[in-house]
Amino acid sequence: MPASEPYRIKTIGELHHLMGLPRPEHPLISVINLEEVKRPSGKMPATRMLDFYSIALKRHCNGNFKYGQHLYAVHGGIMYFVAPGQVIGPLIVDDTKPAQMSGWALYIHPDFLWNTPLAKSMKRYEYFDYSVNEALYLSEKEEATIIGIMQNIQTEYFANTDKFSQDIIISMIEVLLNYADRFYHRQFLTRKIENHQILDRLEDILTAYFNNEDLLTMGLPSVQYIAEKLNISPNYLSGLLKVLTGRNTQQHIQDKMIEKAKERISTTELSVSEISYELGFEHPQSFSRLFKAKTGLSPLAFRHTFN
Repeated sequence: MPASEPYRIKTIGELHHLMGLPRPEHPLISVINLEEVKRPSGKMPATRMLDFYSIALKRHCNGNFKYGQHLYAVHGGIMYFVAPGQVIGPLIVDDTKPAQMSGWALYIHPDFLWNTPLAKSMKRYEYFDYSVNEALYLSEKEEATIIGIMQNIQTEYFANTDKFSQDIIISMIEVLLNYADRFYHRQFLTRKIENHQILDRLEDILTAYFNNEDLLTMGLPSVQYIAEKLNISPNYLSGLLKVLTGRNTQQHIQDKMIEKAKERISTTELSVSEISYELGFEHPQSFSRLFKAKTGLSPLAFRHTFN
């Protein structure tokens, strides 16, 4: 297997084995107090991909977590969420210090959620598509809330199984996910300096893009392109923009395009078709429809307001 190819972990039981833990109580779900993990040296693959959901609250670790090209320090009250099929980078451990890890981890196979309302609603929790670089930073109070829910799940997990067990655990998972949604929304509002720097960089990127003479061949910028330039995930960017501005990334791109279109319509004698091609539209009709939807005027009617 090539060194760059992630190791695929298909079952929660396999993950337990790699972490040096006993077999899980249930094959499709596990909740772990990370202080109990005694991972055998060198057994955990450096880069791995899980076939199940991973929800982790990490508090302390004698190392850095690598995600993409970045090293990510783990110090107290940090959560991240990984969906099946996403790649997790290695933990770069400081071997000069004693092994240290605290926090909680919850692993959920999609089959555990099968035929439940939560299975259908998992996609609405967009933070599963955020990278570890966009982790959730918890306050002490928020951390206590999450730990309390994890402990409740663990209590039910080790209790005698009956016909209510799965429904109760799924209900608590949904509570945990909804709290995480609330806390991410709070994070968008409270990390003002970092978030407004992102807004400033977004404006600079869009301005440079629409002033580029290659726009004709490049077409309108995609959300993926903008997110890559900002070095954050597309979903995180759109979530941040929705909270701070009320508009998602695509709407910001369109707003910048309309701003550029107004400039070209009002200061040149180019036809609407020529301007639409300049702005990366293959069909002028599409440009005219979008312009009218955004401004309430057709491009020609807008031009006439300057005559």
